[in-house]
Amino acid sequence: MGKLGSLPSDVRREVLIRAHDVSNPDYGCEPRERAITDYLRLGVINLDKPVGPTSHELVSWVKRILEVPKAGHGGTLDPKVSGVLPVALQRATKVMQVLLPAGKEYICLMHLHGDVPDHLLEQVMKEFEGEIYQRPPVRAAVRRSLRRRRIYYLELIERDGRDVLFRLGCQAGTYVRKLCHDMGKALGCGAHMVELRRTRTGPFREDESLVKLHDLADAYAFWKENGTEKYLREVVQPVEVAVSHLPKIFVRDAAVDAICHGASLAAPGVLGVETGISLGTLVALMTLKGELIALAKSLMTSREIREADHGIVAKPERVVMEPGTYPRKW
Repeated sequence: MGKLGSLPSDVRREVLIRAHDVSNPDYGCEPRERAITDYLRLGVINLDKPVGPTSHELVSWVKRILEVPKAGHGGTLDPKVSGVLPVALQRATKVMQVLLPAGKEYICLMHLHGDVPDHLLEQVMKEFEGEIYQRPPVRAAVRRSLRRRRIYYLELIERDGRDVLFRLGCQAGTYVRKLCHDMGKALGCGAHMVELRRTRTGPFREDESLVKLHDLADAYAFWKENGTEKYLREVVQPVEVAVSHLPKIFVRDAAVDAICHGASLAAPGVLGVETGISLGTLVALMTLKGELIALAKSLMTSREIREADHGIVAKPERVVMEPGTYPRKW
C-alpha cells in the first residue's frame, strides 16, 4: 500500500534535543491522566458514522449525549456514507483544521454497467493513480470549477461480476462518486458508486478505537450514574491524538504560559524538535509531558531551530492550552 499523503508514517521521527531538562511535576500532567472533566474539555472521538444522518446531526447528538456546549467534526461525510468521523469536544475543536486537508482512505463498492475483463479493469484503475482532474458533481455544495486531486493508490479488493470492491487513498476533497463515473467512462461501459465507507482520515483509522454512538452513551452513563471513568476514557481520546501526524517542537516549562497568551516561541524556549520541519510548516508545540500547547507555523527548519540561540522559531496560530495551566514566568 502506498503512503497516504499527510497521514502519519509508521517510522517515528528523530527528535533533536537541544538541552536536558525535567518538567516540574507540580503543574500540567500526562494527557491521559487529566481529570475526567478536563478530559472531556480536551477530547476527541473517533466516531463511527452510520448511513443516514448528516455529519452535523451526529455532532449534535454527541453534544447532547456528553452534555457539552461545543463540538465539531473533522471532515464532512455525506448522509449515505459511513465510517470514520473524528469529533472534537470543546477546546479540542481548535485542532480540527489540521484534519480537513489530511489524506483520506475509503472502501468503495462500484457497479459496472457492462462486462469488463479483469485485466482491463486493473489497467484503468492503475491509470487513475496520481494526479487527476475533477469537476464537482451538479449536486455538490461547492463551485463546479475544474480542480486537481491526487489519488495515492487504488487497490482492487474483490470482484463479483459487475460489482467491484476497491480501496482508495486520496487527497482531501476528492469526489469518489465522480471517480467511479470517470472510471466507468474510461472502461467504455459506464459505472456508478453503490456504497462508500471512510476507513481513515489523518491519524484516525477504522481499526483503532472506532466508537459507535450507543457505546459513547453507555460510557457516559456509567460515569454519571456510577462514577466509573474507565469506559469514558476508552471512547474519548486526548486532543494530542489529533495532531500525532504533525511534526513537533518541545517547549521549556517556563515558556508555556507565554505561548498560551499568544506569544511567539523564541529559540531559548525550545528543548527538542522533530526532524522534517521546513519553513512555513504547521507544527504542534508540546510540553515535556506531551501536552498540546498550540498549533504554530514554523519560521525555521528543524536544523536551524536546533542550532539557534536567539530569534523567533514559531508563531502560534491556534492556542489550545488554557492560560494558567503552567505558571507565569514572563
